[in-house]
Amino acid sequence: MTQTPKTAHTPSRALDRRIENMMGRLLQVGVLLASAVVLIGGLLFLNAHAGAAKDYRTFTGESASLRHPSELFRLLLTGDATAIVQLGVFLLIATPIARVVFAAIGFAVERDRLYVAISLAVLAVLIFGVLHVA
Repeated sequence: MTQTPKTAHTPSRALDRRIENMMGRLLQVGVLLASAVVLIGGLLFLNAHAGAAKDYRTFTGESASLRHPSELFRLLLTGDATAIVQLGVFLLIATPIARVVFAAIGFAVERDRLYVAISLAVLAVLIFGVLHVA
């Protein structure tokens, strides 16, 4: 059997497997971290509002202050439970975005221009979607 020689643009299977493992670990850590943050924020929220009666017939939505990063950061510094939950949601949304960034870097290391371009296009769509949510 003849084996084709490796060129400068042919990625090694070991590198592919290593990148796949790192991306998998990134997704696991991101989801676990986001879940832990939401759990902590939820427990703090329930503790702070333990005896409060709620009217579930009307949905009021989140505070407008939770939509602005500077205000969210200020609320996080005060230990606001809703801000902690919002941070957890942000981390959950950021996890697949970080995965796409990591994939683009991995494809760039492998010198695969087509998949770098596709990854960057997907990243642009994700960022556009995050920034233009009503």
